[in-house]
Amino acid sequence: MKILLTGKTGQLGYELERTLQGLGEIVALDRQQMDLANVDQIRDVIRTVKPQLIINPAAYTAVDLAESNPDIAMRINAEAPEVMANEARKLGAAIIHYSTDYVFDGEKSGSYMEADIPNPQSVYGRSKLAGEQAIQAAGIPHLILRTSWIYGLRGKNFLLTIKRLAEERDELRIVADQFGAPTWCRTIAEATSYCVGRLQSDVASTEINREAWEAHSGLYHLSAQGQTSWHGFTQAIVAHPTISKKPKVTPISTQEYPLPAKRPQNSVLSSEKFIQTFCGLPNWDAALKLCMD
Repeated sequence: MKILLTGKTGQLGYELERTLQGLGEIVALDRQQMDLANVDQIRDVIRTVKPQLIINPAAYTAVDLAESNPDIAMRINAEAPEVMANEARKLGAAIIHYSTDYVFDGEKSGSYMEADIPNPQSVYGRSKLAGEQAIQAAGIPHLILRTSWIYGLRGKNFLLTIKRLAEERDELRIVADQFGAPTWCRTIAEATSYCVGRLQSDVASTEINREAWEAHSGLYHLSAQGQTSWHGFTQAIVAHPTISKKPKVTPISTQEYPLPAKRPQNSVLSSEKFIQTFCGLPNWDAALKLCMD
């Protein structure tokens, strides 16, 4: 099986290129080789590679910049997945695509289920929802995996920012009234690879296992178990032995740290459907410790 992987230098794409080894021929591309802002290039690459499976972790993730750059956010997060899905349909291929907790408004008191009605409050959230809908409308075998608060040891993310700030400051003022589940990008990559292996028992095949893919096709939430706030996440990071300096971590409200894009107050996703269908997922604090270790 030939797998086309986008965004190989991103934090999730980097992990996926490694965890997918042994599951097929991996054609991993960076933005120079396949720019999601260039729909003609997307079509040309897919028609040249002719993959049986497209895995798309690449996205426009500058949440606040998206507010002033809606066109590019929609092009990368909505139009590009639509083009991929349409090309996959012509090839008889499947697609795995990643989405976000930002498709919800954050007003729900409990964990969000896949059946809950999205109501994005930001350009980023709207663009990601549009990407989901485009893939669903294409009528191809697909896994849309919504996740939350992704971090890792590469790229730009909350963990790396706090590690840097902890060395520079005596106090960190962190929002304490937004809740979610920090999710290690390696957890997502390993869970994805498990899905691919399970759905494609014969990885030497030049066709997808359409029966298995169609039986499991759909939308899933994939995030770490448990929940915390950004303040609690920060406390856990700073407490780790690799952080030599221990700044004070002070809780603040969302109103005290205004940003251009509105964040959901509740970003907790229920991953029970994914767990029951595919595999278990670790608690957020256990995964964080493993990552930092």
